[in-house]
Amino acid sequence: MAANKLCCTLAIGALLCLGFAVLIQAQGDKPVTDVCLGCICEAISGCNQTRFCGGGVCGLFRITWAYWSDGGKLTLGNESPQAEDGELPALFLSPSPHRIYFYNIINRPAAYANCVNDPYCAANTIQNYMTKFGQDCNGDARIDCFDYAAIHKLGGYGCQGELGYQYQTQLNSCLNQFQQIDVRSS
Repeated sequence: MAANKLCCTLAIGALLCLGFAVLIQAQGDKPVTDVCLGCICEAISGCNQTRFCGGGVCGLFRITWAYWSDGGKLTLGNESPQAEDGELPALFLSPSPHRIYFYNIINRPAAYANCVNDPYCAANTIQNYMTKFGQDCNGDARIDCFDYAAIHKLGGYGCQGELGYQYQTQLNSCLNQFQQIDVRSS
């Protein structure tokens, strides 16, 4: 009887350890820290969560259609990312009363605007984009938040260019507020 209890306890313990290992691994797959994402958001838009599309960008991270596409064309709900230019996607009603979905905006799929205007979908798009394009942009031999911020602003192929003064200042100010947290590593 005691052997059965010990065996059960060990089995449950092993399953819990395995579950925690999977959870830690899943979080470890994301290259950009939450603090870094927050500071990129602050620098690019002041984290204005008002639904926004204009000037070729959408959402609080000001993501372009090409960026969203390179980031895996993530969608909300059961939307199809395949509803391409000129096609009006079917209306998708959310059970949540706080979510209003866009239709076709500047001849782009509604799924694009819906995703990048949702903070979580937009953040996951950025994670995917950084997994694809992450690199040392400033030549300090490490890939950190400063590199991710440059990639976000200048693109995966132009991140060694000059960041605008306002963007750089806002980013540095935000990162300095969180300096006790190691934002330089991913």
